[in-house]
Amino acid sequence: MLEHFCECYFDLSGPILCPVLGSITLLFIPNSSIRLIRLIGLCVSLITFLYPLVPRIQFDPSTAKSQFVESLRWLPYENIHLYMGIDGLSLFFVILTTFLIPICISVGWSGMRSFGKEYITAFLIREFLMIAVSCMLDPLLFYVLSESVPIPMFIIIGVWGSRQRKIKAAYQFFLYTLLGSVFMLLAILLILLQTGTTDLQILLTTEFSERRQILLWIAFFASFAVKVPMVPVHIWLPEAHVEAPTAGS
Repeated sequence: MLEHFCECYFDLSGPILCPVLGSITLLFIPNSSIRLIRLIGLCVSLITFLYPLVPRIQFDPSTAKSQFVESLRWLPYENIHLYMGIDGLSLFFVILTTFLIPICISVGWSGMRSFGKEYITAFLIREFLMIAVSCMLDPLLFYVLSESVPIPMFIIIGVWGSRQRKIKAAYQFFLYTLLGSVFMLLAILLILLQTGTTDLQILLTTEFSERRQILLWIAFFASFAVKVPMVPVHIWLPEAHVEAPTAGS
């Protein structure tokens, strides 16, 4: 009976769309109703946290293939689809993300004296983007979504940061991660030009020359070295953590 419930009532669209619907709901709540805004944000984040626990019950750990796969035609003339699924690693990233967001909202519960609605909305949008990134099976859409994640974070640091250098830290965080990921975009476009697709399942069975593999590895490594970050491209991290509010950090 539980398996039948999982099959009928779970898909990846649920935890992805739940924060979006919560953000849209907040648009209709007046700024003066701060208690209601906090309550709605916390309830939406808790519902989103409970959603991924259903596939955890049904998840098959004996296979490395992606599960709960969904596909939606996005740019069919470029052979680019909205292709989502989770494996054992991304499942735990989704659960971790949905676990942290209610904590972030709770941590800032008493500190939301100004722009409370925008504060909750920024965290819900960030949650939506991080879950979508973890589920995405298309490298190009993975890039688009992962580069959208710094936008609400930029706002969180710049508006609700606690020190004088918060604006500088916000710009430093945003520009470092944006410019660093240009190498990843170039690598993905190179893959698209060679294979004609960005479907990860197809790319896993595609052969690349050794020289091209090295070139792609360097490009991806350079981008993720900035995002991790690794020395010596880690300068943005201390500033961002120090200037961000506790929940943002």
